[in-house]
Amino acid sequence: MRQLTQICFRCYKNYISFAKKYSTDSKQVAKISKLRNIGILAHIDAGKTTTTERMLYYSGVIGTMGEVHHGNTVTDWMDQERRRGITITSAAVSFQWNEHQFNLIDTPGHIDFTMEVEQTLNVLDGGVVVLDASAGVEAQTLTVWRQADRYKIPRIILVNKMDRQDADLTMCCKSIKQKLDIPPLCLQLPIKEDDGKLTGIIDILSLEKLIWNQSNRGKTYTRTRLNKSDDSKLYEDIYLKRMELVDALTEHDDALADAVIQSGSLEKVSTTLLTQSIHNATLNQKIVPVLCGSSYKNIGVQPLMDAVILYLPSPIERNKQFKCFNNNLCAKAFKIIHHEQRGPLVFFRLYSGQLTKGQKIYNIQQERSEQIGKLLMAYADEFKEVNEIDSGNIAVVTGLKQTVTGDLITSSNSAANNAKKSLEKYLKKSEKEENNLIEDLFGVGRRVPEPVFFCSIEPPSLAYASALEQALLELSREDPSLRVINNTETGQTILAGMGELHIEIIKERIKTEYKIDVDLGPLQIAYKETPQQTVKDTYTVEHKIGKTKHRVVVTFSVVPKTSTDLNTETERLILDKSQESASNLSNIFPKHLLAVKMGVDSALAHGPKLGCPVVGANIILHWLEIGRGTSETIISAAVTQCLQKLLMKSQIRILEPIMFLEVVCTSDYVSTIIADLSRRRATIQQVTTRGNNRVIHSYTPLSDLLGYAKDLRTITSGSATYSMQFHENQPMNSADEAQAIRSITGI
Repeated sequence: MRQLTQICFRCYKNYISFAKKYSTDSKQVAKISKLRNIGILAHIDAGKTTTTERMLYYSGVIGTMGEVHHGNTVTDWMDQERRRGITITSAAVSFQWNEHQFNLIDTPGHIDFTMEVEQTLNVLDGGVVVLDASAGVEAQTLTVWRQADRYKIPRIILVNKMDRQDADLTMCCKSIKQKLDIPPLCLQLPIKEDDGKLTGIIDILSLEKLIWNQSNRGKTYTRTRLNKSDDSKLYEDIYLKRMELVDALTEHDDALADAVIQSGSLEKVSTTLLTQSIHNATLNQKIVPVLCGSSYKNIGVQPLMDAVILYLPSPIERNKQFKCFNNNLCAKAFKIIHHEQRGPLVFFRLYSGQLTKGQKIYNIQQERSEQIGKLLMAYADEFKEVNEIDSGNIAVVTGLKQTVTGDLITSSNSAANNAKKSLEKYLKKSEKEENNLIEDLFGVGRRVPEPVFFCSIEPPSLAYASALEQALLELSREDPSLRVINNTETGQTILAGMGELHIEIIKERIKTEYKIDVDLGPLQIAYKETPQQTVKDTYTVEHKIGKTKHRVVVTFSVVPKTSTDLNTETERLILDKSQESASNLSNIFPKHLLAVKMGVDSALAHGPKLGCPVVGANIILHWLEIGRGTSETIISAAVTQCLQKLLMKSQIRILEPIMFLEVVCTSDYVSTIIADLSRRRATIQQVTTRGNNRVIHSYTPLSDLLGYAKDLRTITSGSATYSMQFHENQPMNSADEAQAIRSITGI
């Protein structure tokens, strides 16, 4: 009897433990399912920050709405952002809407700050892409869309500024299909009065009119069901559009197609079934839902937030690759800022487990442990201290000195190894997929674009040298696209960035935030050098240092890549696998091979013509003899000297960055702008119509676009705008190359 009682008691304890675990897991799943980690993405001045401000106002987070042109918005909190009216750094803010928690990130639209967008996209579950209703898909919209494609992020589109007279929803949908190569599913239509004033929108799914009350700045709105008796023509048009929408959606959702076949009609499909179908098709990126409104005029923002809940995924539906961590901590760093009082603040996206105050973490990429200080929740530039943050959320951590953006953290080294083994086991069927996914998760964590501009930076006096060094260290940790290079030959500090505005903003931040009145040298173009001819040679080095004799014999070939491969990154050092070389190279010690690679990197860092990085070259190692006791430093030096000698013989050419330039102007200035671009060595691609404006597309050398903003304002009386993004590096002809050398060297 006693044994039976003990067995029953143990069973009861096991049942209670299971019930608690099941209850906790269910509650956790329900909680995570109500999270939405989203980003606002768009071209410059499409209305990202204004849309974010309205979301915060209507959700009750702020009592009054700020405006970008007044410089008082929540997410544009930096002085430079408020003064210039642009977003420079991504800002995270959390709020509640319809029993769901939104972790929303407002991202920059200017191409100079594309790295901010890249880092943010890496941790989002969904995105809201904002279009200007009069412009459709613009240059930077296309850039951020392609960035989001790399991370397979489901998106919805808001066609903003529908209050404008030249707003054109049909044109926007056509440009989405043509330029973004995805079928748009238009879910709303604008309601305009006879004078063109926007008053509301029509919801095609529910067949309802939504009219906003402007007396309380659009905080409330009314929903009215369309019916035949009030407006039969409008009702029939919208009803027809609903059936067209259902028909279009059946091509992408088999479950909906089956439901339509069973009912025998497109008319009998419920709104609930349609909503689920749109959610599934959006998650699989087969379509993109399109909504409309005007954030500035307070119309359409609440339905946009409802659409985020309905159509964009929760963390449970995304990031399946992180399930290999089970319930252990797994989080990725995506942003770092330096707070005046708190020091470096690292933003993390949690994929599994929990972060707690004072917790010890393990950095997988850097293979080291660090101690968390305080744990915070972000609200733009304000932070609330908490004790723990759950999976799916965004956390801000103090006290980390080594972690950089792109790093993946977990609870311990053993947790990281177990996760890697679990992932390898799961993906063992496909070697290629396995290697790519494991490298993405456990390898180097970020893609940093190459800078296109650089200049020297000097402190006002030697007394500020260490302070400037610290400022640049902090700024480069915040912004990985900012490169700080110490030129050992001249002793100068070189600042390299993504554009004129990028470097100008860095200079202003050093002056205002660090109180150092720095001097910048003239902006220089980040040219590259590339070989044109295959060359091969053997180099021998013999040195006696003390009693040790150092000897290296090395044979290399420099082989130029094809013109199509100039802008692709591949492994630069290739080992010759021919019969006569393989036996020699197979005996190289790993430490000696590492020294060879260091020598190759050193040689390719400075080309023979302008000292610019060498690209488009395959370096083939044919033979390597190393004397006993020869140091790795001598090996690296011999490799560098051999390659520098070969590069001198390989008929080096200079590559210059070519930009894709988009100029928007009235028809009166088209010929003037094209004539000016022709003088700048531009290749005009096409001239298109956008409403009442003309859009000139061209490929233009970056060196001819220095100061273009000022010149364009002058020749068009301030009526034209432009945007540009890096396209590729192209070889220069001999005349342009000679001019570039003269402008840099003065010879």
